[in-house]
Amino acid sequence: MATIKYTIHELILFAVKQAHACLFGGFLLAIMLVTRYWYPIDFLHRYDFIFIAAIVFQLFLLIFKLETIKEAIVIIVFHLVATVMELFKTSDAIGSWSYPEAYVFGVGNVPLFTGFMYSAVGSYIARVWRIFEFRYENYPNKRWTIILVIGIYVNFFSHHFIADFRWLLLFITGWLFFNTKIHFKIIKTYRNMPLLLGWFLVAIFIWIAENLATYANIWIYPNQTNGWELVPLAKLSSWYLLMLLSFVLVSLINEVRDYSKPKNEQ
Repeated sequence: MATIKYTIHELILFAVKQAHACLFGGFLLAIMLVTRYWYPIDFLHRYDFIFIAAIVFQLFLLIFKLETIKEAIVIIVFHLVATVMELFKTSDAIGSWSYPEAYVFGVGNVPLFTGFMYSAVGSYIARVWRIFEFRYENYPNKRWTIILVIGIYVNFFSHHFIADFRWLLLFITGWLFFNTKIHFKIIKTYRNMPLLLGWFLVAIFIWIAENLATYANIWIYPNQTNGWELVPLAKLSSWYLLMLLSFVLVSLINEVRDYSKPKNEQ
């Protein structure tokens, strides 16, 4: 009976910690959905309101120490990297997706709040890394992971002009991280799972959030111009690669601790 109670307590705490790690992303998604149905401010475009709200919420997290300076740096880096990709993807020549509403705070076809959507992923990874005290087993050499994510980022652009190498990149990812396990502490005991599986589970949640965001008219794909449609499951491959890119970027500022070594030997 004690074991069952402990397990239930652990599951509840796991959910609470995950929710805490998702604070920024959850706030953004909530703002998007609420303003989809109720937005009474006439003098400020909805997209601009989301941009300002994201900045204010970031300041709130920092002031009340719910987020560290290091995590804020991750968000800034993600915002810059994502905005460059957004400018390319939404350009008139490419048109992978579009933002249908008006805005003032923006560059080209990209409202500035969009970078925060990617930053939410980076923020989640940085926060969950700290909250669950991540440690790793058989983590590959960082140099190879950096080379891999550079290839992933380049492919987001290059596949419009040459062959799409995402499946090759996914194969290399599987080969590189096949034996890697992530160890996470909920209460006192470390649990573990294959890192590849962990990324997949997060990618599914991002796909669900993407469907909610497109339903809220935050952005739309060409096939959604005449009415909302479910985002194809095939997009999971893109989100999985983005998940990997985000994870490796965070690993550059967070220590990748080896589970087999005591903490004082890291």
